[in-house]
Amino acid sequence: QVQLVESGGGLVQAGGSLRLSCADSGRTFRIYTMGWFRQAPGKEREFVGGISWSGGSTYYADSVKGRFTISRDNAKNTVYLQMNSLKPEDTAVYYCAADLSLTQGSTPRYWGQGTQVTVSS
Repeated sequence: QVQLVESGGGLVQAGGSLRLSCADSGRTFRIYTMGWFRQAPGKEREFVGGISWSGGSTYYADSVKGRFTISRDNAKNTVYLQMNSLKPEDTAVYYCAADLSLTQGSTPRYWGQGTQVTVSS
């Protein structure tokens, strides 16, 4: 069973950085494609990016490309979202998600509880 728990959110000034972590307490983490999504107040959930089961392939939404980096450590059952050059419009609740296949338009099977990221101007 997949159980995802995010951490690392918080308040940061525009231009700053944060790193989010998402840990899975299950034993099958390494077989799943992992993704990050976000949802701002009053807006629809937005795909941020994803990473293949091996970590060999990553893909991002245009809005974060060049600023955000996803990585994973299968030995630690953890996926990371490094966010640099943060903007106020990056403010949202960030969720990690897992599924055998995960794309920008998909709805993953497993979700974390979310962590708040607030970027002040």
